[in-house]
Amino acid sequence: MPDLIGKRFRFFLISGVVILIGIVSLSVFGLKAGIDFSSGSILTINFEQQVSIDELKEELAALGLSNAIVQTTGEGDFLIRSTTLTSDEKGQLETDLEAEFGTLTERGFENVEPIVARQTSNIAFIAVAVAAVGILLYVTWAFRRMPKPFRYGTCAIIALVHDALVALGIFSIIGAILGWEINLMFITGILAVIGYSVNNTVVIFDRIRENLLSSSKLGFEQVVNKSLLESLTRSLNTSLTTMIMVLALLLFVGATIQNFAMVLLIGIIAGTFSSLFIAPSLLVIWEKKEWKRFLSWLPLSRSDG
Repeated sequence: MPDLIGKRFRFFLISGVVILIGIVSLSVFGLKAGIDFSSGSILTINFEQQVSIDELKEELAALGLSNAIVQTTGEGDFLIRSTTLTSDEKGQLETDLEAEFGTLTERGFENVEPIVARQTSNIAFIAVAVAAVGILLYVTWAFRRMPKPFRYGTCAIIALVHDALVALGIFSIIGAILGWEINLMFITGILAVIGYSVNNTVVIFDRIRENLLSSSKLGFEQVVNKSLLESLTRSLNTSLTTMIMVLALLLFVGATIQNFAMVLLIGIIAGTFSSLFIAPSLLVIWEKKEWKRFLSWLPLSRSDG
């Protein structure tokens, strides 16, 4: 029987390196705040004639909006995100664009004030925090008949933090390269990742509970390894089919939900890895009191040594 749990510190090293790269990216590039988290305007327009995104960006730069973010939707509309525009400025912008590209149709326009942006940020943070606390309490309660049930809830939360850090770090890199911004769809994606990841983790933990009750002759590490192997195929198949659907959303729906789809795609990969190799391994480390050894395998600790 393959000993996956025996390789747990290698899995931690892989995660540590990925998270470290993400933290460096977040420190250097940060996350580009979209219209939902910063004040500004978003204008959605459509041209009767064919206009490329590069042509539109060049014209906006010539009109003094060089920092504007331009995206396309699945319907062929253009989303222009810029600094706050007054009604007169919006009207003048549309007039100038019509003079360059021909007749256009305004699909939508909105301004977001700074106070609304701050409220949105606070609500998003509270939503993530409440979800994490709720998951901790639920998993602890679900495994209340097991010895030390709080460990299961704590390990599930650590796995969720792992997934969130990976998603944030990789999205920071994508934002630096492609100019993508975070918005409410990004937060929705993070919450979906949390739910998906904890579902996978609970399935693994449930199999561990069943095997602990039926395999009394095996040690805890062997039981966890057996449970992981029994759940491996199911978890990988579930994640693969979900990824196919998310890829379809990302490729064919367009800019309106690209943040949601990309975060979900990253989160599914990270969540599958953490539910299979991080959360169960943390249970073993906690049971065997290997925290010092665990800390010595972190990238920063290894580089210092």
